[in-house]
Amino acid sequence: MKTNQLYLLLSTALIMLCNACKKEDNFLYKGDILPVSITGYNASSEYLLVKLDTFSFKSELSPNTMINLSDAYTFWGDQEKVNLTISEKSTGKKVLERALKKSDGPTTVNLFYMNGEVSELPQKPSVEEGKNSVIYMFKPTITKYSGAVDIALGKFYVTPRVFEELGRIKNLKANEFSAALTVPSFSTAAGQLYNGQATSVSFRARIYKAGTNELYTEGSAYTWNVLSSTAPLPPASSSASKLYIFEEAPSGVNMLFTKKLEL
Repeated sequence: MKTNQLYLLLSTALIMLCNACKKEDNFLYKGDILPVSITGYNASSEYLLVKLDTFSFKSELSPNTMINLSDAYTFWGDQEKVNLTISEKSTGKKVLERALKKSDGPTTVNLFYMNGEVSELPQKPSVEEGKNSVIYMFKPTITKYSGAVDIALGKFYVTPRVFEELGRIKNLKANEFSAALTVPSFSTAAGQLYNGQATSVSFRARIYKAGTNELYTEGSAYTWNVLSSTAPLPPASSSASKLYIFEEAPSGVNMLFTKKLEL
C-alpha cells in the first residue's frame, strides 16, 4: 500500500514538472527573435557595453580589438522596436544609440570608435593578385593642417630622384576614411633601370594639398624628405589590401608618420 502511494506521489510530481517545463518553454520562445550583430573595430582604451533596452549582450567589446559579436532579442506582445545602446563601461558615456525595428529583421551595426568619435569601419577590397589596395585615415596631429589632401602612391627612382605616380586618393579630409585605391604591385629588386640608368626603386605615398602637386608640408615648419617621408604602405611586391590610420611623428624638421592602426 505504501509502495502504491509513493508511486502515485512520484507520478504526480513528474507530471507537474513536465507541465511546468512546457509553460517555461512557451514563456522563453513566445514572441519574435531579432538577431543583432556588432562588427567593426574598437580603437579606444575603453571596454564598451552593449544593451538592447535592459538586456545586456553576453560579452563586452574589448579595447583595441576587432568587433564581431552577435546576440538576440525577443520581442513580446505588441512590442515593435527596441533601443540599442553602446556605452563606455568606465564612464557610462553613450557611444551609440539606435532604435531597431522588429520589421527590419536580422540587423548588423558597423562601429568604429576612436578618440571619443564614432564612425563606420570601411570594408577593405578583396586581395587581387598583382595589386595593392589601401584605405587611409590621416590625422595631422602636429601641424593641425585643416585643408583636404590628396595621397599619391607611386614608384620613387632614387638616382634621378623621380616620383612616378601610380594612383591618387583625392580630397581626403582629416580624421575621415578615404575610398579604397588600388595600384599595381611591382618589384624593388636591385639592378633596375630608369632611362637606361641603373637605380634602386621604392614604394612611396606622398601627401599633397588637395588638387595640386604641392606637398602639404609647404608653408609649415616641417620638410618633406623624398627618401624617408611617406604615408604607410604594404610591401611594393606583395598582393595586399590594407587599412591604415596614421598620424604625424616628425623627427626634427623632417616630416615622418606613425601607424596608429593597420588592418
